[in-house]
Amino acid sequence: MSQPVEPGHVDLWIGGKRQRASAARHGDVMNPATGKVARRVPLCNAADIDAAVEAATAALPGWRDTPPLRRARVMQKFLQLLQTHQKGLAALVTEEHGKTLPDAMGSVQRGIEVVEFACGIPHLLKGEHSEDVGTGVDCHTVRQPVGVCAGITPFNFPVMVPLWMFPVAIACGNTFILKPSEKVPSASMRMAELLKDAGLPDGVMNVVHGDKEAVDSILAHPGIQAVSFVGSTPIAKYIYETCASNGKRVQALGGAKNHAVVLPDADLEFAADALIGAGYGSAGERCMAISAVVAVGAAADPLVKLLKKKAEAIVVGPGDKEGVDMGPLVTGQHRDKVAGYVDQGLKEGAKAVVDGRGQKVPGYEGGYYLGTTLFDHVKPGMKIYQDEIFGPVLSVLRVDTLEEAIALVNRNPYANGTAIFTESGGAARRFENEVQVGMVGVNVPIPVPVAFYSFGGWKGSLFGDLHVHGVEGVKFYTRTKVITTRWPHQDTPAPGLNMPTLG
Repeated sequence: MSQPVEPGHVDLWIGGKRQRASAARHGDVMNPATGKVARRVPLCNAADIDAAVEAATAALPGWRDTPPLRRARVMQKFLQLLQTHQKGLAALVTEEHGKTLPDAMGSVQRGIEVVEFACGIPHLLKGEHSEDVGTGVDCHTVRQPVGVCAGITPFNFPVMVPLWMFPVAIACGNTFILKPSEKVPSASMRMAELLKDAGLPDGVMNVVHGDKEAVDSILAHPGIQAVSFVGSTPIAKYIYETCASNGKRVQALGGAKNHAVVLPDADLEFAADALIGAGYGSAGERCMAISAVVAVGAAADPLVKLLKKKAEAIVVGPGDKEGVDMGPLVTGQHRDKVAGYVDQGLKEGAKAVVDGRGQKVPGYEGGYYLGTTLFDHVKPGMKIYQDEIFGPVLSVLRVDTLEEAIALVNRNPYANGTAIFTESGGAARRFENEVQVGMVGVNVPIPVPVAFYSFGGWKGSLFGDLHVHGVEGVKFYTRTKVITTRWPHQDTPAPGLNMPTLG
């Protein structure tokens, strides 16, 4: 029986209800705008993960055998509830992550669009059928759920990234265990409540919390068949290798160093506005943020001048205040790490056109604020170019030709997203064709696909074969079974000892 909920305490969601963790360890959930503790979150142990797997396993047979249309009707009700409670979810995101409320609203909306896609998944569960592949022999395929699935999600999108995973998995007939970042646990709990209100049977959706101990328990648990992950590349590689060694299906999305190539013929005012939003939106804490601008030829000087003016105009402050363009970073430790990269860039010889260190917000002196930083004359060998900074730092590299720009992008070990700004269809087509990156934008700075396409990069940005949501998401959360049938008549010859052939 669950214990009473104390104010400021985050519980687990197991078997359709809140319950306390057995783990003794807890962590602080901070409000980045103030630097104060908002609530406490349990750091689950193996026993807590066992409890979630037990609930998900018990719920699996009934949910797996529920007709897909009935599963979709639950998703439709969940969709309506998400739309009704969108502002409340966005407020939780702003409180625990720090991003501005309009940005949080937009991120929730993009997650809602995946739920819209999930409502139509019954259509994608249809198999194929071939009649008379041999004399009196038919062949058909069916798509069946994988089983108990788990999702491990990052701090930067507490609603959107979980919604990339569990609606698709659940609509396909699986049960699910979500482990959100321990920095931002509350939105996941709220979504679990909304799913119950939508009519989801108890145990189909479960939420646990924690750090590496919880993650390792998920990766090693024999009752979990598939794991989805979004986070940094080193952890994605670890997740992938560990899951593979334990016989699990896995998709692990890693980090990024996203480039935007700007040609001299581009509308530079438009490009600068787009790059400011892509570089500094959500304080740069996005795996699809543009962090490297590749200015080609004569575009460089006027583009840097525009970027400087626009970067200096950005208002930094608490995400829930009107007129604020950029909120704090998620933790003080992360803010200091990003500021350290600015120090490093100056030591390496990059030119700081705008320096965001020392940002102060009156009345919020304890918050984790860092202003916008703009570097020019960045070289590929510099650490600020090589590393994923994950903060409000935009670096400009200069090249002479489009060919050099494409080669620069292709040499990078990350390959999540990229963009080109140009008015030349030929240049854009060449870029689309030759660039070795998973998601490409033409005059679109953050080319995150719509929900019925799939999201994911190449090279060090993805470990696994299938991307999240869209058709590839459905393929990840289902297995194909091929069935060959023959209904013999009295005179049908029996199979012999030789390899059977058809025809």
